[in-house]
Amino acid sequence: YKFRDLTIEELKNVSRTYPNFTFSMNTYTFKDGSQKDLLNFSGTVPVKYGNSYNIPVCLWILDSHPFAPPICFLKPTANMGIAVGKHVDAQGRIYLPYLQNWSHPKSTLIGLIKEMIAKFEEELPLYSLSSSDAARQSELLSYIAKITEGETDMKSRSKTGGRNEGCLNKITVVGAGDLGIACVLAVAAKGVADKVVLLDLSEGAAKGGTMDLEIFAVPNVEISKDFSASADSKVVVLTVNSLGNAQTYLDVIQSNVDLFRGIIPAVSHYSQNAVLLVASHPVEVMTFVSWKLSSFPKSRVIGVGANLDSERFQYMLTNLLKAEVLAKDAWVIGEQGEDKVPSWTSCNVVANQTEAMAARNSREKVANRAMEVLKGKGQRSWSVGLSVADLVDSILKDKRKVHSVSTLAKGCCNINSEVFLSLPCILGTSGVIEMVRLEEDPLVQEKLQSSAGSIHDLQQQLKL
Repeated sequence: YKFRDLTIEELKNVSRTYPNFTFSMNTYTFKDGSQKDLLNFSGTVPVKYGNSYNIPVCLWILDSHPFAPPICFLKPTANMGIAVGKHVDAQGRIYLPYLQNWSHPKSTLIGLIKEMIAKFEEELPLYSLSSSDAARQSELLSYIAKITEGETDMKSRSKTGGRNEGCLNKITVVGAGDLGIACVLAVAAKGVADKVVLLDLSEGAAKGGTMDLEIFAVPNVEISKDFSASADSKVVVLTVNSLGNAQTYLDVIQSNVDLFRGIIPAVSHYSQNAVLLVASHPVEVMTFVSWKLSSFPKSRVIGVGANLDSERFQYMLTNLLKAEVLAKDAWVIGEQGEDKVPSWTSCNVVANQTEAMAARNSREKVANRAMEVLKGKGQRSWSVGLSVADLVDSILKDKRKVHSVSTLAKGCCNINSEVFLSLPCILGTSGVIEMVRLEEDPLVQEKLQSSAGSIHDLQQQLKL
């Protein structure tokens, strides 16, 4: 366990408050068939629903605890039936808002058990079976028991030569809002992934866009509320944003940071070799937060940055302003929003200084015209989704294509702080392979340094 002392302290608190719980180590089998020895504890929670009931439960503690929520199941006896409802599925898996919004140190096992009791008092998860139904119940109990024995159907298929899901070009999109669904549809339309998992972390049953995805059965798309469904993803796309009642800009960002604390350790645990692609706002700060919380190398944590703006910029230069020669070396870099700036990765060699100055002035005029047009375009969910699909394509197919993405800018343009800014980078299966050298321009460097300074100041005020 990565955070052994914190985990032990939590378990001591559970033992003091609920002395009937027993602890053990057993093998847990995840949905993809992979297995891991995990600490689990079983016991009963007291519930009042007219009469008093003791509801048997089993909680599995992941090795990234307390930064990832436990996996919770009912543990019914042979004469108990599972009452499928808002918080319990047919296999006894427990789903609670507390689990979905898990964030250390605010979230604790004691707090989880208390919410479990409260929700079960609203909707009792078990009922007594008649003797005639007990036989049918034994089949379900056998299935639940097999989870700990490592004998799920998925595991059996892998033993008989079935295709290992871990070898697929699989991506996970976290967040089922408009942007998340746009990313799923764009990736599916582009055909770059064998499987797309949409992690819907919202409370309650599927609704809106996720319901429509289920109704129309988009091929190779799975919708889940379970982090384990993301296991062995090659790319994990983060699209979630907190919808809290924060009053200030700093409060909004801190709310997003708190949300990410319950997400990044979990997805990093299940996909330890993935590239994290951040589309949440503000992208520079949330990419930094993802990098810190995941402990991934900087090359495997990138933000969507100015990829969309750069593609639009190059398109405008080529098709609207007929400046084909300039377009292939033109990029939008820096900070998303009003502070982004055009730059170049190379320039034509000219005979003398006078011609060089004339060429630079001409190029700047064309760039300024393109940037003015760019300002009026905006970024809608579907357009960002297309940009995300473009980046996923380059990563999964190891295209070694240059994109302007948010990457760690420390050491570039005399930036000495750990901030992420959009810079031209070559992308492949391992994320950022190489940063492309920019043409030296004092005005561009000054703009980047100014953005880095303001972003760093903001990051210093956040509680990670």
